[in-house]
Amino acid sequence: MPTAADPVATGRWVTGGRVYPQIADRLREWIRSGDFGPGSVLPSEAELCRTFGVARNTARRALAVLEDEGLLVTVPSKGRVVSGESMAVPYRYQVIAGELREQIERGDFAPGAALPSEAELRRRFAASRNTVRQALSVLEREGLVVAEHGRGRFVRL
Repeated sequence: MPTAADPVATGRWVTGGRVYPQIADRLREWIRSGDFGPGSVLPSEAELCRTFGVARNTARRALAVLEDEGLLVTVPSKGRVVSGESMAVPYRYQVIAGELREQIERGDFAPGAALPSEAELRRRFAASRNTVRQALSVLEREGLVVAEHGRGRFVRL
């Protein structure tokens, strides 16, 4: 956490336009310097808001950047935890996304081919609708899949 000599603590650091990348940079520095090692729980969003003097959404956006980079994972009932080898247990949606990703990369689903419906994926993976949707969302963010309203999800051409 910042010390009294830290510009964040004095309120001089987080001014101006888009602040969340600056907060992400500072958190990244803390992780890489070892202040928060693998398996460490980061301070809560509320604590980060007080530390950086920002709104909760700004803190969340900074944390999302680090999650996208793979530096953090969100653990239910625990909070945001620094990734590491000890954090290797994936969530169910990650397993589903991984299997679908492999099938797409292997060519089991050709470019433009429709993916199985959510209902079919729920049955195949014995998962909830939200879990399946989260897995499909990962593939959409990666650019492997596109959703067409009313038609389904398709492998990107």
